Amino acid sequence: MPEHSHHSERPWQDPSLPPEARAAELLSRMTLEEKLAQLVGIWPDSEETTGEDDADVAPRQHEINSSTPDPRSVVVHGLGHLTRPFGTGPVDPTERARTLAEDQRRIAAGNRFGVPAIAHEECLTGFNAWQAAIFPTPLAWGASFDPELVEEAARLIGISMRSVGVHQGLSPVLDVVRDPRWGRTEESIGEDPYLVATIGAGYVRGLESSGIVATLKHFAGYSASRGARNHAPVSIGPRELADVILPPFEMALREGGARSVMAAYNDLDGVPATADPELLTRLLREELGFDGVVVSDYFGVSFLELSHGVAGSSAEAAVLALAAGVDVELPAGRCYGEPLLKAIRSGEVAEELVDRSVLRVLTQKAQLGLLDHDWSGEPSALADGADRVDLDPPAMRAVARRLAEESVVLLANEGGALPLPPRARIAVLGPLADDPAAMLGCYTFPRHAGAQHPGLPLGVELPTLLDGLRAELPEAEISRVDTPEEAAGAEVCVVVVADRSGLFGRGTSGEGCDAADLELPDGQGAVVDAALATGVPVVLVLLTGRPYALGRWADRLAACVQAFFPGEEGGGAVAGVLSGRVDPSGRLPVGVPEHPGGQPWSYLAPPLGQPGEASSVDPTPRYPFGHGLSYTEFAWADATVDAEAVATDAGAEVRLTVTNTGERAGTEVVQLYLHDPVARTARPVNRLIGYARVDLAPGRTAEVRFGFHADLAAYTVAPGRRVVDPGALELRLAASSADIRHRLPLTLTGPERVVGRDRRLRCPVTVTPVDTGADPADSPADNPRT
Repeated sequence: MPEHSHHSERPWQDPSLPPEARAAELLSRMTLEEKLAQLVGIWPDSEETTGEDDADVAPRQHEINSSTPDPRSVVVHGLGHLTRPFGTGPVDPTERARTLAEDQRRIAAGNRFGVPAIAHEECLTGFNAWQAAIFPTPLAWGASFDPELVEEAARLIGISMRSVGVHQGLSPVLDVVRDPRWGRTEESIGEDPYLVATIGAGYVRGLESSGIVATLKHFAGYSASRGARNHAPVSIGPRELADVILPPFEMALREGGARSVMAAYNDLDGVPATADPELLTRLLREELGFDGVVVSDYFGVSFLELSHGVAGSSAEAAVLALAAGVDVELPAGRCYGEPLLKAIRSGEVAEELVDRSVLRVLTQKAQLGLLDHDWSGEPSALADGADRVDLDPPAMRAVARRLAEESVVLLANEGGALPLPPRARIAVLGPLADDPAAMLGCYTFPRHAGAQHPGLPLGVELPTLLDGLRAELPEAEISRVDTPEEAAGAEVCVVVVADRSGLFGRGTSGEGCDAADLELPDGQGAVVDAALATGVPVVLVLLTGRPYALGRWADRLAACVQAFFPGEEGGGAVAGVLSGRVDPSGRLPVGVPEHPGGQPWSYLAPPLGQPGEASSVDPTPRYPFGHGLSYTEFAWADATVDAEAVATDAGAEVRLTVTNTGERAGTEVVQLYLHDPVARTARPVNRLIGYARVDLAPGRTAEVRFGFHADLAAYTVAPGRRVVDPGALELRLAASSADIRHRLPLTLTGPERVVGRDRRLRCPVTVTPVDTGADPADSPADNPRT
């Protein structure tokens, strides 16, 4: 049992002292075995949900589990992390909260200093636990273009996690989509670094504000793998790394205050991220200023030996990772346990490197209150006589629904089929039209762990799209049909095509479920063909984890709607758009391709990446990044920039008025792009640098003001050298990357300026009602939205 004494004798327990000072005091008293125990985790019960099919993904997991003590026994040297106490299997959250508290008491009692573990969980689409609220997937966050709402969602997710004893969330994913065939596209926010940065930073702010440590994933380059294959090599250059991959991490660290970063699985030009001191120490810590804890991705340290072939043993893998800057081995201690202990004692690695990482871990524990003299593992969710934990309360469902509604993208409505008439005869076709799986990404509990337990209830109420349509259109005649021929008598046929997410080949989207091309999965294209052949107007609804090629059908559809795994409230949200209750305001976070091949392609391509006579392949997407329609109309006017020229260290204000000229309330998403016609390296023709959601009642007008600064024109000319060049620029106000409404010339004057990590990353925006005497409820608030 730990000793109990006054703060003067146990100063690390004194919350009035700075966290790092407390950590250093505790570190000075630890044996080497006690130090190493702080750098590993235990994964309780993981064998219950890991089958033989996972052997290639989780190497030697049974060996790891059998060689590490269970938290229910005494852990004599202490423990750094408890891995996924809620998300590993279908455990009742009330009972698990109680047993987690018991585990933590045993862990604290089992070591000399009374220190518990950090409990971490996945929270990509909400707390990944049975019976917890399921939010839309991150690609849907991107489609919302609403970082404030994403921040609120993350805050609620964090509060629910903290209330049951979890301290760290393994989110968000800040990988910029480079090739949507990658299975983890659904986990990513979009193909534009500014969108990913602003939405991701919002999520981090929300999670951190609740007291949960946010973990930025995956550092770095993971999404740019060759062939869009999971765990595959990455061969991007230093400029792409600096200007496309890293900005979201920079903003999430600077503005969000993220306290943890996860090293990526991939190698970068032959060097695995987990063994790269240039990446994890020089770049992340010295250049970006990160001072938190770097954790490995699961089994990432072992992969240095078992996958990358850069280590000949688990001890060599541990030495490489520790020296590179990986502080904690997750999910358990295969390499950082006994192998690392022997390597230190034999002189292969200096104990100072262990001290460096342990100090970071203990500092984080001090910040979390885990070193306090009055620490208690009792879950706050069961305080004050509460007898059960509710992880899906109405407040969370309300935010999940709003985020789902804002993320639905109306791609096309050429036939005017939408909104659906309230009394129409509607046929609903598609294998997942009445299946909750169509709403769920691979990191939702039912698809991630629940799939290993056939017959397990979903744990939350989750209406399907068919359920949603029947609720939205009670007077319509809605028929679920199995074949296109059965739709022949309908006035409209809603064809639902969808992904079924999974892990490592057990789905059409998700981690390890990469695609060879962007054809609709599971032969669903044939269903669309057959439905169109009936002559009944077809409304195509996509419930997917990535964009799919639509050029084959786009010109023949009456309308087309895209949603990206919209979560537990997604059925009602998509149905609300189809019925017209919800005005669609989502915008594409990734372009939708015309053709299924010819990948990768991004709207960020420089001139040589655009269509031209030099190649017979036209990469132009069917629907570009930023595209999305509304049921109302908006007029843009009075676009101005308040200067013709500014210095390379100054800025200018861009203004625009937007008026809802239609007959119903709606939301316009104004996007600001930068065009740099002449630069020292090949630059994107268009690059997003700002955006604003503008909510307007019919007839109302708002002024949108963007605060452009020359720093937003900075780019990398050589590794480690980012500059703002003098010369001509064009600021473009647009409804999408391809729909430019106003072009505003601006010249930067003065000397070239080198910028560092203190450069401005964000374009502030303010939306202000113009109408005098307008009802405030009908107009946007005078409040910055970015």
